[in-house]
Amino acid sequence: MSEAIVGSGLQDWFQTPHGAYLLDWERAQLDGVVADIFGFHALQLGLPVLDALKSNRMPHRWIAASDDAGATSAASSQVPQAAHLVCDFAALPFPANSLDLVVLPHALELHADPHATLREVERVLVPEGRVVISAMNPVSLWGLRQRRAQLRQRLGLGDPFLAGIDQMIGYWRLRDWLRLLSFEVESGRFGCYRPALTAPHWLDRFEWMDRAGARWWPIFGAVYFLVAVKRVRGMRLLGPAWKSGHARASAPVSIANRSGAKRQRPHDLQSGVDD
Repeated sequence: MSEAIVGSGLQDWFQTPHGAYLLDWERAQLDGVVADIFGFHALQLGLPVLDALKSNRMPHRWIAASDDAGATSAASSQVPQAAHLVCDFAALPFPANSLDLVVLPHALELHADPHATLREVERVLVPEGRVVISAMNPVSLWGLRQRRAQLRQRLGLGDPFLAGIDQMIGYWRLRDWLRLLSFEVESGRFGCYRPALTAPHWLDRFEWMDRAGARWWPIFGAVYFLVAVKRVRGMRLLGPAWKSGHARASAPVSIANRSGAKRQRPHDLQSGVDD
């Protein structure tokens, strides 16, 4: 049996035991993070099989599938049911500064131009808006297996392990990209330390590696997950004025002139004339 499911994309790969294991971990991380992000408009780019916005409470939420001609069959095969719109991730149909949250589950790896995708995400996000990204970690057992499978594919001896992912983006490399776009990484974590075994019972036997890996080799998880905030220099967000300031006293103040006599205000002078 080949290492990848022939003729299928990443969505079908998630139906395998190791794919379902990774999907469960990502879903748990996303549910915990997006539930506490507030606003009005949220967008998920790619991978409709993973409903990343399920726990979010924003009134307007969309899932977009890619129509990029250079994208993989994994993205195009996901269009039918869960996606609300089909668009190029490098040219989103939203005005600038209009979205409060954008989630990219493996969208950067599946798109032909990940830099353009990130620039477009920065454009549509409001100041202090958040982007949530999950991606495969090249510095892991899974990344090593993917590179070995790609080498075998070039020699005509097999198929890639992770269907549709031609290149993996390292965690620290992605942080540098975000920093150049004025994003500030708020949190990041790694997960899925078990070997990518196809047999479910063998995968269960290595459950102990998730606990050990998180403690002893945390940066070598098969997948990583991070949250970043869009910062705008020179802008300061003002909160609502919950307390109104006390009215200043309007009593007239006497001012002494050079001769020592008190200078009176015009209305005081007028009252003196009337008297």
